Amino acid sequence: MTSRPKPPVVQPGVSSILVNPVQRGNPILSHIRHVAYQFAEIVPDFQVGSTTCVLFLSLKYHRLHPEYIHTRIEKLQSLYGLRILLLLCDVTEHQDYIRDLTRICLINHLTIMVAWTPEEAGVYLFTYKLFEHKPPDLIKERVDNDYTSILRATLTSVKSVNKTDVMTLRTNFGVREYWISLEWYAHRPKSFSNVVHATPEQLLDCPGFGNLKVRRLKEAVDMPFRPQRGSNDASTSTQALAADSLTVAGDSRSAHKGKEQESTSKRKPRDPSPEWPEWTEELEDIESEFEPTATKDPTAAATAD
Repeated sequence: MTSRPKPPVVQPGVSSILVNPVQRGNPILSHIRHVAYQFAEIVPDFQVGSTTCVLFLSLKYHRLHPEYIHTRIEKLQSLYGLRILLLLCDVTEHQDYIRDLTRICLINHLTIMVAWTPEEAGVYLFTYKLFEHKPPDLIKERVDNDYTSILRATLTSVKSVNKTDVMTLRTNFGVREYWISLEWYAHRPKSFSNVVHATPEQLLDCPGFGNLKVRRLKEAVDMPFRPQRGSNDASTSTQALAADSLTVAGDSRSAHKGKEQESTSKRKPRDPSPEWPEWTEELEDIESEFEPTATKDPTAAATAD
């Protein structure tokens, strides 16, 4: 038996986008600028890189043929690393359709990009091609090389720790700068070291730090960089230690409050208010005046005489 020849593999050009012939006549082709495009027999609709492909879908067409996108995704299999669904929103009622397509993309590991006009869709296509070999430095967060910026970027990577918390930690656990002999000197920065080795009780004393934030910070600094055998046990023990420390801190605070209440209860009771006999006698006289007088029986009075 003679083996079938393998289909030719189309290599993308240096700066060209490969287009599936089924997309001939698509209006977004007229909006591709700064790069060239050529038609080729490829599985996706557009190939904007050696490992990047694009499937094009119009919501108007999707409403008439909802099974079309499933067929196209099935043909892709796992040929590309970055798979994009370029969705053209050309209908008025689009919320439910976009929600369903987003779910489909999440299940099939696709990135959905919604364009509202053909011009916007063309911009997405040639932008992907222009940035094919560009490093991600343009969209990365830029961190200065000074100590304060590095400390801020490191501590804010912990969930629920913001920039204000970083300044609070640096103020409470940092080393202040000082002047000597008209020259500026400073200690070696030890803010991060002091924060790492701080106890949960010390962290709880900082404004804005509660039990949850302290627990997350201690878990982040105590977690090993490399996973080891029994790492689950280690993380569990670390969480247990942090929880125990927080419990001890809470118990110490409650004990302190209990002592305050106990000292308050042991205070000497206040002397009772003095009685005023003169005022009491006057009240009795006033009450006696308002009491109804008993009617005297004349017969009884005569008998008494």
